[in-house]
Amino acid sequence: MNYFEIINKCLVELGYKQVGAFAELTKNDHKKLKNIVNIINNTICRNDNWYFLMRKTTLPLKAGETELKNTINGRIIKLVIDNQEYNYLINYEDYVSKRIPEKSFTVCGDKLVFPEFDADKSIEITYYTKNTTVSSDGTEKASLETETDVSLIPDPYAEPLLVYGACLRLKANPQHVKFSYWYGMYKDALADMKSQISISAKEMPYIKMHRR
Repeated sequence: MNYFEIINKCLVELGYKQVGAFAELTKNDHKKLKNIVNIINNTICRNDNWYFLMRKTTLPLKAGETELKNTINGRIIKLVIDNQEYNYLINYEDYVSKRIPEKSFTVCGDKLVFPEFDADKSIEITYYTKNTTVSSDGTEKASLETETDVSLIPDPYAEPLLVYGACLRLKANPQHVKFSYWYGMYKDALADMKSQISISAKEMPYIKMHRR
């Protein structure tokens, strides 16, 4: 379900009139909804380490160089050089003073900093992207903007999470006649997503029964 379809679904839930074109979303509540849907989408995506946000890339590091421009748009999960995992070192001063732990890297400003190598290296990086949306041409970006943009939250969870979450936030009144319904649908969809989208059976939640 794309951005425009999400907004129209919100309008139905709120008892408002749907619009026939994205360009017609000009009223104050339309603008609020567009902003709120983005807030809900970003909040959910950044609230957990979701597998659907995992990305992998490779950066080249030339021999004798110790710094690379940090082009990773997100949080690094794992960094590997020569099939060896390197740990993130928080204290950049240890690099400056040459007290560098083995197999480590650090960050200084917009640079990734590594030990000096005698040969060219290929830096393999796995990370969680900060992007939360994808356009119709497959380009990932930080927010929903155009009619055909789609959330990175997978189906079938994106629709109930964004629609009911947006309705909850727009009204923000527990006394509203549909507030409890929206809250229940949102909460159930989030719980379902957390329990169902694991790609490995070993990650699935389970219950242990103990005998006494």
